[in-house]
Amino acid sequence: MNKQVLIAAMATVGWLSAASAETYPSRPVTFVVPFAAGGPTDVLARTMAERLHAPLGQPVVIENVTGAGGSVGVGRAVHSPPDGYTVSVGNWSTHVLNGAIYKLNYDLVEDLAPIARLPGGAQLIVTRKSIPASSLDELIAWLKVNKATVGTAGVGSAGHVSALLFQKQTGAQLSFVHYRGAGPAMNDLVGGHIDLLFDQAANSLPQVRAGTIKAYAVTSPNRLAPAPDIATVDEAGLKGFHVSVWHGLWVPKSTPKQAIAALNAAVITVLGDPVLRQRFADVGQDVPRHDQQTPAALAAVQKADIEKWWPIVKAANITGE
Repeated sequence: MNKQVLIAAMATVGWLSAASAETYPSRPVTFVVPFAAGGPTDVLARTMAERLHAPLGQPVVIENVTGAGGSVGVGRAVHSPPDGYTVSVGNWSTHVLNGAIYKLNYDLVEDLAPIARLPGGAQLIVTRKSIPASSLDELIAWLKVNKATVGTAGVGSAGHVSALLFQKQTGAQLSFVHYRGAGPAMNDLVGGHIDLLFDQAANSLPQVRAGTIKAYAVTSPNRLAPAPDIATVDEAGLKGFHVSVWHGLWVPKSTPKQAIAALNAAVITVLGDPVLRQRFADVGQDVPRHDQQTPAALAAVQKADIEKWWPIVKAANITGE
């Protein structure tokens, strides 16, 4: 080995040693949100990012990367350097359903390492306020004779899959309008440009309370504590139509364990704040139990939902092509 090569090799080893000894995080962390600003996943990410600054000692910035039901944004995170500074924010649709819908250039399990499960909750079946139906039964009857438009956060999103299952279960014929997130879809529902949404309660409840849209049912076995006047799907006549949208954080697979542990610890600290927990509860979002906030717990729920939902999605012939 000549002198120049030896010097270069020693410099590289020195740089790597310094990098490995560097306290994480030493610079801002980026949360990649795979939907447009203003939707439930984006709002959740921004809420967490604001509060993670303190335990991490570094700011957390949001990068909205939209397209293909969130799969573009997840891919952006998957193919980033595995150093803990680029984090994938996702949910049941982006990190479960998309694997059965799109031809991804990454593997949702093998190419990502889980960090922590975040709050989630049921959906609401909501419409523009001028829809004449006053109950879910009346809404279904109305939808069967009126070609209604239903908005989604993109092909393969939770709202899209829910609407397809609803269509199959009720016989209603829906025309789909795909957006780059639930935020833009909600804007059009409030404006009366579309008829229907299957939307996370956290996104819909403020509009329901303001009287700008109408709610017909919640997709859970139990009523929402912050909105006890909204019937469950079982009570409203659509038995068993249960959909819950959980959220989580992931990093590229080879990210150092130190970074994963630091991020997880920071999330646990933030989710332990009673003020924040109440804020989530007020919009119908459940904070996972402490034992469900671990990387292993997120991996387990993702694996279980892949096993449950991939056969359903594939049988329904839902594709993103």
